[in-house]
Amino acid sequence: MRSFLHAGVAMATLASCATGSPAARPRGLGEISTFTYVLEKYPKGRLDELARAPHQLAIIDLSRDGTVKGYFTRGEIARLRGSGKKVLAYFEIGSIEEFRTEYRPLRDQHADLLLNVWKDWPDEHFVKYWDPRWWQQVVRPRVDQALLAGFDGVYLDTPLAYEEIDLARVRGRTRDRLARDMVDLIVRISAHAKRSRPGFAVVPQNSPELRHHPGYTRAIDGIGMEELFFKATDDPCDEKWCGENLANAMALHKQGKAVFATDYASSATNVMNACSRYRKLGIAGNVTTVALDRISPPCK
Repeated sequence: MRSFLHAGVAMATLASCATGSPAARPRGLGEISTFTYVLEKYPKGRLDELARAPHQLAIIDLSRDGTVKGYFTRGEIARLRGSGKKVLAYFEIGSIEEFRTEYRPLRDQHADLLLNVWKDWPDEHFVKYWDPRWWQQVVRPRVDQALLAGFDGVYLDTPLAYEEIDLARVRGRTRDRLARDMVDLIVRISAHAKRSRPGFAVVPQNSPELRHHPGYTRAIDGIGMEELFFKATDDPCDEKWCGENLANAMALHKQGKAVFATDYASSATNVMNACSRYRKLGIAGNVTTVALDRISPPCK
């Protein structure tokens, strides 16, 4: 959902990010307490500042500029991992942005895969993610690239597509069927990746209620959650769905799944509030900007 069309080369540099020597690399996702989540504005297209950051995990886009030619290389990911971090590759599985390399071939050759535009992101289309062509032409190549580049796992955005697709565009499918279709896709991603590398991590973002569908919990290693406590930006998350999301995420946590919470706040008070709640819950947290274009300071 992030646009690279306006991405520059500047990223906020944190003086506290210099680490001197690599930190001890966490053995598993459950050991991680600090992470940063950066999808845009990699300075000069490089990962050097992320390597100097003190976090135990970095979530970055599969590509430095949203194109296939811009994929991060195995050497680049190895250097980032060498700083003591685990590294997850971000990409979307329920939608596609127009700036992605794969978009134009889909539009020109398989236009029927494209569904309604996401109103919050007008250059992004939900897709028929259950269609074999989506797996063959977009999702499997992305998973394979993450494996080839040496990422520790994948961070899968837009499982929430099942809630946002216009049912009039997919006659015969109910909302529950769409949820099951999404679970099936995540299960397929997990099985495909773990056949190649058993320890490869699969971390969907949001929609933790999918845990109620058979096979989902077994297929994932963690869950990423946005706006558990603060919506963009500095807006307390008080709605009913906020509590439901937290309850479902913590239910997964009790089943041994790592939870990576990202809240959007700039007020020092709200940042401290979110960090305090992460500590009390025993989950990893990250307070940042909605653009996800800078390294966020770790919670103190």
